[in-house]
Order: sequence, then C-alpha cells, then structure tokens
Amino acid sequence: MQQQSLVEHGPRLIIITITAVFCALLEIIDTTIVNVAINDMRGNLGATLNEISWVITAYSLANVIIVPMTSWLSQQFGRRNYFAASVILFTVCSFLCGNATNIWELVVFRFLQGMGGGALLVTSQTIITESWPVEKRAMAQAIYTLGVIVGPTLGPPLGGYIVDHYSWPFIFYINIPVGIVATMLTLQYVRSPKYEEKRPASQVDWLGIGLLTAGVASMQFVLEKGQEDDWFSSKLIIALTVIAVFGILLFIWRELEYRFPVVNIRVLHNGNLRIGVMLSFVMGFGLFGSTFIIPIYTQSLLGWTAQQAGFLMLPSTLFVAVMMPVVALLIQRGIAQKYLIAIGMAVFFVYSYLSYSILTPYTSAGDFFWILIVRGFGLGLLSVPVSTMSLSTLRGQEIGQGAAFSGMMRQLGGSFGVALISTFVSRQTQVHRNTLITHLNYTDATVQQRVAQMAAVVHQRGADSLTARQTAYAMLDGAVTKQATLLSYMDVFLWVGIMFLVFVPVVLIFIKKAKNKISLGEAAH
Repeated sequence: MQQQSLVEHGPRLIIITITAVFCALLEIIDTTIVNVAINDMRGNLGATLNEISWVITAYSLANVIIVPMTSWLSQQFGRRNYFAASVILFTVCSFLCGNATNIWELVVFRFLQGMGGGALLVTSQTIITESWPVEKRAMAQAIYTLGVIVGPTLGPPLGGYIVDHYSWPFIFYINIPVGIVATMLTLQYVRSPKYEEKRPASQVDWLGIGLLTAGVASMQFVLEKGQEDDWFSSKLIIALTVIAVFGILLFIWRELEYRFPVVNIRVLHNGNLRIGVMLSFVMGFGLFGSTFIIPIYTQSLLGWTAQQAGFLMLPSTLFVAVMMPVVALLIQRGIAQKYLIAIGMAVFFVYSYLSYSILTPYTSAGDFFWILIVRGFGLGLLSVPVSTMSLSTLRGQEIGQGAAFSGMMRQLGGSFGVALISTFVSRQTQVHRNTLITHLNYTDATVQQRVAQMAAVVHQRGADSLTARQTAYAMLDGAVTKQATLLSYMDVFLWVGIMFLVFVPVVLIFIKKAKNKISLGEAAH
C-alpha cells in the first residue's frame, strides 16, 4: 500500500524522473570531470602533484562513506528533505570549490561535495524506482542507468572543453544552476514514504557508523594511494589495510547483532539482490576501468589532448542511450534478464579482445569507432537487466537499502578497477621492458645501424657527435619503454575481457529467475 501510494503519473512522473536523473548525472560527472583540470588547479593553487590528487581522493572517500548510509539517513530526515538537503550541500560546495584559494580548502569542500553527491546517486535510483509502476520499472531503471553510464564518459570532454575555453573553477560552477532548479523541483514534487520513521538518538547506531566510516574510508584510501606509495612497502598502507579489514568485519558483525542497524545487511538474503550486487561490482570494474584506460592510452602513447580523448568515448555513450529503452522493452516483454546479462558479458569480452587486437603506437580514432560501439552494445545489455534484477523483488524500505548496496559496490568496483589497472600497467610495463631489453643486443649490427641513423638526424640539427649518439640511445630507450607500455595496455584489455567471460556461466547457473516476481496485485498490498 505504501509502495503503491508513491507511484506517479503524467507530468509529475516526468518531472520527478528528470530531476532524479539530472542529480545522479551531476554526481557521476563530478567523479571524472576534475581529472582533466588537475594540471590547471595545481598551477593555480601552487600544489604538488601528491597534494592535488587529494581533490579526487576526497570526493571518492566521501562517496563511499555516505552511500551505504543513504537509506538510513532518508529514514531519519524524510526522503524529500534529505534529497533536497543533499542537492543544496552539493550545489553550495560546488560554488565553494570554485572559489577555493588554496589546495586544502578545495580538498575540504570536495569532501563535503562528495557527501552530498553520494546521497544523490542512490536516492535518485530509489525515487525513480518507487515513482514508476511496477510493470514499467525496467524502463525506469533504463532511464536511471543511462545517467550512470553517460556520466563518466561526459566528464573528460566536458571538463576539457571548459578548461580550454574558460578556467577550472567553471567545472564546479556549471553545477549551480542545475542544483538550484533541482532543489525547487524536489521540494515541490518528491514525496517521502510513510514507512520511514525517525529513530530516537538513543537508538542511533553510532558504533556502526564509526566502524563503517573507518573500514570503508581506509579501504578507499588504500585503493587510491596504494600504487603511489608502492603498496605494502608503506607502513601507512599496511596500517590502513588492517583497519579496513577489521573495521569492515566488525561492522558486519555489529549490523547483524544490533536491533536498529544503520545499514540493514539482512536485506542481502534476497537472492536477486545478492547476485545484482556482485554484478554491480564487476560492471563498475569494467565501466570505470575502460573509461580510465582508454584516455590514458590515447594521451600518453598517441599524444592526444584530454578533450580529444574524452570525445572518443561519445559514440559508445550515444549507442548506450539508444540501447537502454530497447533493452527495457525486451525485459517488459518477458525476455529473461539472465540471458541479456550473459550476452552483455560475452559482448564486453569481444570489445576487450578487439581492443587488445588493434592497439599499436599509431591506432587512430577511426580504428576505435566500431569497437567502442561494441562496448556500448555490451553495456546496454548489461546495465538495465542488472539494475532491474537487483531491485525487482524488493519492497518498501528494502528498495532504498538494496539501491545503497548496489551503488556502493559499483563505486568500489570502479575504485578496485582503477587501482588494480594502474598497478598492473606499472608492474607489467617493467616486465615487458625487461623482456624487450633481453632481445635488444646493442652490439648487433642492425641495432647499431638504427642508432647511427637517429644520431645522424640529431647531428644535422646542430648537436655534436657525442651528444647526438647519447640522444640516439635515449630515443631507443624511450621507444622500448613505449612498446612495453603498449604491451601492458594490451594485457589489461585481455584480462578484463577474460574476467567478464568467466562470469557468463556464473550468471546462467546462479540466476534462477531474474524476472520481476512482484505482480500488480501483490504490489497493491
């Protein structure tokens, strides 16, 4: 009854959906839009590379801390009030980020912005799910998931354009008008469920909140900074890993034992949600990992600008937009979601293998075009079924709790993906470099001829013979490093593809029935 009372129709449904999607889109875009402005912010604020990286880390930390608690916070303050407050916090902090006068001001404001943004992501999904009729929830999830998929892709080209034509504060200022409109629409149209009841202060799970914050924040920090600090050669990373492991284990124990948990872990007894959470992690790994690796490859090896690298991903994103409603209609017509998910996983493997096959020091945007269309096709088949399946058999408060788990695991999957890929590329580049050097005999006549040719070119430009020869050897060394880096990128695509392929039989075996089990009659009770 409570759930049915939240269903909207006509203009109200359209306004609520647009408001929720734009808020989710804002949050996701802000996770990647900053990346292309790092150098400008660093120079303007006089920060070191290590200091400026905290602008990204602080936002991610806040996201991962707040996302699991969004359902509980909605219950404490009322969904409409909490959602509106989150939009206001995000908007105000966007203004403050743009006006920051030093690096640590910016880091603090980014953390607060992330606290508001994390809430937008999960609460938007809950609002959309409960506002649409049960039989049309696949379409609702398609609309929501479109924002989740488009956001990471739009960030780099949008940020690159703003930085090139204006200045870095405007990557934050663009949030302000959207935030103001979203706040007004939220207060006017979004409703709070009647099943949400505020807990008295004596029943608030403060210990659970503390353990969650310590465990998840430590894990996120390790993922963000591990490669930078050479992982477990750093005492800080070791200490934070211990805190993360024990903090999360104690948090799980606390939430299972406490009568009024801040995060209802018991909702994971739902089989669809359990599998959906696992697949959300894998999707986050693949989505954020591939969104991360392609711009890095094109900029570091091909010499592209950030804006060029960002625009490369747009065809794939547009194709996802076309796929979303098609997949939603297939689900509504009774196509089993597990088959769509399995096909999507297999298609993503094909995309990864094709990317592995075409990488060269001279790969062009045209070479990537159809391969990225294949990526869009795979993500389109994956995203809507996973999102719909995860929440399909949940009701009432469980919808918000399930959305929180899915959102958290998608974020963590992305963090794991970026961290592991960064580490893998770094280590594998050294491995390939060592292998290539063993096959490069500097006394070989062919090698000496190549060095002589490069030295002659340098000598013609005015360098003396000794300098020209030293420069030629440096150029040869650079070519080896470039080839080793290229091989490591190829390995990344291959292994990510294999990971998705491995999950195909898992999906087919363990998803017994991913269709929506709640009929219209059941929803009315």
